[in-house]
Amino acid sequence: MRPLGTAAATSFLSTLLLFLHLTASFPSSDMSNLSNCNQTFSCGALTDITYPFTGGQRPPLCGPPEFRLTCNIVDSVTTLMFKSLPYRVTRVNQTSQTLRLSRSDFYDDLPCTHLSSSTTFDNDIFSLGSNNENLTLFYGCKNLGDAVEEKSKFSFVEENTKFSCPMPGYLEEGFFKVGDHPSVDWCRTSFQVPFLQSWKEQLEAEGSSLLGKVLKEGFDVRYSDPYSADCQKCSKHSGRQCGFDAKPICICNDHLCPEKSSNRKPLIIGVSLASGAVLVIFVGCWIMVVKQVKKRKSALVQSQGLPVVTPTSTNFFRATPSLANLKSDLDKGSTYLGVRVFSYNELEEATNCFDSSKELGDGGFGTVYYGVLRDGCVVAVKRLYESNMRRAEQFMNEIEILAQLRHKNLVELYGCTSRHSRELLLVYEYMPNGTVADHLHGRQSNSGLLTWPVRLSIAIETASALAYLHASDVIHRDVKTNNILLDNDFHVKVADFGLSRLFPTDVTHVSTAPQGTPGYLDPEYHQCYHLTNKSDVYSYGVVLIELISALEAVDITRHRHDINLSNMAVNKIQNHALNELVDPFLGFDKDSVVREMVSSVAELAFLCLQHEREMRPTMEEVLEVLRGIERENYGAGKGGVEC
Repeated sequence: MRPLGTAAATSFLSTLLLFLHLTASFPSSDMSNLSNCNQTFSCGALTDITYPFTGGQRPPLCGPPEFRLTCNIVDSVTTLMFKSLPYRVTRVNQTSQTLRLSRSDFYDDLPCTHLSSSTTFDNDIFSLGSNNENLTLFYGCKNLGDAVEEKSKFSFVEENTKFSCPMPGYLEEGFFKVGDHPSVDWCRTSFQVPFLQSWKEQLEAEGSSLLGKVLKEGFDVRYSDPYSADCQKCSKHSGRQCGFDAKPICICNDHLCPEKSSNRKPLIIGVSLASGAVLVIFVGCWIMVVKQVKKRKSALVQSQGLPVVTPTSTNFFRATPSLANLKSDLDKGSTYLGVRVFSYNELEEATNCFDSSKELGDGGFGTVYYGVLRDGCVVAVKRLYESNMRRAEQFMNEIEILAQLRHKNLVELYGCTSRHSRELLLVYEYMPNGTVADHLHGRQSNSGLLTWPVRLSIAIETASALAYLHASDVIHRDVKTNNILLDNDFHVKVADFGLSRLFPTDVTHVSTAPQGTPGYLDPEYHQCYHLTNKSDVYSYGVVLIELISALEAVDITRHRHDINLSNMAVNKIQNHALNELVDPFLGFDKDSVVREMVSSVAELAFLCLQHEREMRPTMEEVLEVLRGIERENYGAGKGGVEC
């Protein structure tokens, strides 16, 4: 057979990739991670769990997201998130469809907690069992029983129901009452928690000495799968299991069942035969195209001083988004890893010789300028401070990562200069509305445009970008409000990947010298040099607190205990003083909807800011909770800018 020309081979290979992409959408080859859906699984101390629950070795697609469990093997703890609160699951009875739950926030110092939300299970999926009784807990109560003149007021409190919670420098007094009771003006807060009715008599007799044990024992919740009708249609066929992927799905032999097997079977057979027929041709074309690309890249290196990147079988397609486009660009001698290579003179002209009046901002690695290219395209040009080997490494790192990532909430890299250029320059899409930091506590902080719905939208879109990075095995390492850009509609673009690194898929962490921005740096990473994706989660927790408070991550003018915003936030939340932290502009004290949503986001931020990384949620879990908060309050209190 006569060898194909490079253009023909590239065209053929692009067509083949499209063909294989289409065949990959067929049920027989999709979702290969469904192999455990037909088996029971263990989670923490729980065993023999099956649908609708997922977690541990059971993939998320094996059941609805509402039943996703978090499994801690080390502590044998199983956790379920509901209405942004974490609950420990101590018992599962799938015959009676009941769960034994207890609130995770009580475990650190029973019966004290840093949260102040009542426990309610009142939707179509989870509801409280009839064998529960309510308990009202009162916190921050003043002078319990000390004031003689107010004796009648304190007679409401039985002596054996009092307890104290250790706070920095003092003890906070509290008490409990069995049943539902309204709040009292001499206690800072109160809320309800269910407990097992079987403990009622003993609790009333023994009082607060038994309270911790009762709270730890928990309460029973009934659950109901809202998708059971669809699952019954699936499970009535032998050998099928039910799963969930935005909607109920049927799983056959560890794969998604075809909707109409009679129509799909001939197509699948045809695809299999066609795949076998082109295999030999594919191998030949593969070898030839790799050689051609290597030759052209070598020529490009000689002409423009670019580094040689040799494609391998594992990264060739990942690092080359479009083979046909790359070949076309290489023919022009103007791209590297699929992004355009600019001349220094062109970017100098675009920025009017890097005029200081065109500066958009600066960071640890360079100054960003507003620029207009010769074709009229508006861009942002990052000029690295110095062109040494360290900067060149960060320069190439950012190009390599951004060239292979595509997400609507990640900034798009348009191009770069050669690393042997007079200066190292990166060219990005221009974001006209500045950074989140600008709007919270910078030059645009008085605009009044960051209403609560806008801030929640920013939090969700940022979480979406970070969850995508983590799913792509990339850790950002410098998450902060200065690196979250905004367009005119206040949609997010996460930027600045100079510190990012690709994370090996077969390890739990990497050991590396801590890099990042003070105030956002994961304390465990700083102390142990162990970088994980939970390091980004900690930094994101600081971002959430900034969105809530409009305060800077580090401010030396604050009290020495409050210089670091994360420490300040943790203390305020633990001391039930969230109102002292919230930006007054949000109307926290006046708008009950905003107050509920802000409180839920603050609780989530508190989890993100845990010093031990195992206690922090994943970015995917963070995103799920935020979307839940938005769904529960959709349309409530929205104003200002539409998002």
